[in-house]
Amino acid sequence: MSSSPQPQAPSPGIVFDTLQAYQRSVALKAGIDLDLFTVIAEGNHALSAIAAHIKASEKGTRILCDFLTIIGFLAKEGGGYRLTPDSAAFLDRRSPAYLGSMAGFLVNPQTVAMLEDIAGAVRRGGGAPENAAAFEPDHPMWVEFARSMASLMHMPAQLLAQQFAGSNSIRVLDISAGHGMFGLAFAQSNPNAKITGLDWANVLEVAKENAQKAGVADRYSTIPGSAFDVDLGSGYDFILIPNFLHHFDAATNEKLLRKVHAALAPGGLVLAPDFIPNEDRVSPARDAMFSMQMLGTPGGDAYTFAELDKMFRSAGFSRSELRELSPFPQRLVVAHK
Repeated sequence: MSSSPQPQAPSPGIVFDTLQAYQRSVALKAGIDLDLFTVIAEGNHALSAIAAHIKASEKGTRILCDFLTIIGFLAKEGGGYRLTPDSAAFLDRRSPAYLGSMAGFLVNPQTVAMLEDIAGAVRRGGGAPENAAAFEPDHPMWVEFARSMASLMHMPAQLLAQQFAGSNSIRVLDISAGHGMFGLAFAQSNPNAKITGLDWANVLEVAKENAQKAGVADRYSTIPGSAFDVDLGSGYDFILIPNFLHHFDAATNEKLLRKVHAALAPGGLVLAPDFIPNEDRVSPARDAMFSMQMLGTPGGDAYTFAELDKMFRSAGFSRSELRELSPFPQRLVVAHK
């Protein structure tokens, strides 16, 4: 007769590891800042060669490389180091899928500062009042966002365009355009698409630069200002609201969505990719954990599909549906006028 498995004894390891988890972020950022991954990708595997190329001490280089090996970004063989498949794809600066630029926003002191008093945010149900300044017009934080996060959003933008851009003449409004990747993907996929990017004036300069690089500047126009205040125009076939609704409370989102509904042409669609947890709010992990990031904002949250569907219906939309954006770790709400 087999005995039932014994329960695992409590361990302090999870407490110790989590309280030191910030070391993972700062070590990865150091590797990106030093161009460590590109140096190794270029064939420098020995410690001495890596240290020489990144202009650092051998002791410091060894400690950083060993730590990055422990957390899964490097592999160590015979005293030398090589990239893992993930690091080769996303952290070698020469890779077309390079994501190292994200450190400029995700580990930016301003971004981190919004999470410094989480205990206070828990008590209040939102971030410190001073965090609201980040949402004032033309805050430079969002220029950094636009420059840093474009590489990450390239894949989901292309996925959306492949599904919806078609070939007919269409008008597209990209709300909170930022880097402009979502609207630009429609323009690149459909030569008959005309795109309007809406964001603060300083952020739109980044989107216009990217439109120029993409060769679609002649079909890319802009509306500077806040989506809550400016005239959106009308007759759009698609309105894109990527990663925006999570910044605000439900009532504020409904106010915006009523304007969006009025700006759509009959039969138009809203496409809103976002971090959308299941109803249990603990899965999928990456989507569900995004609520913690939003706790640093005055009223934001990672909303479930049921909550988003209610916002859209309250704003006049006939129905909405949830789609996956696999392999990208976000989901998409498609709302029908």
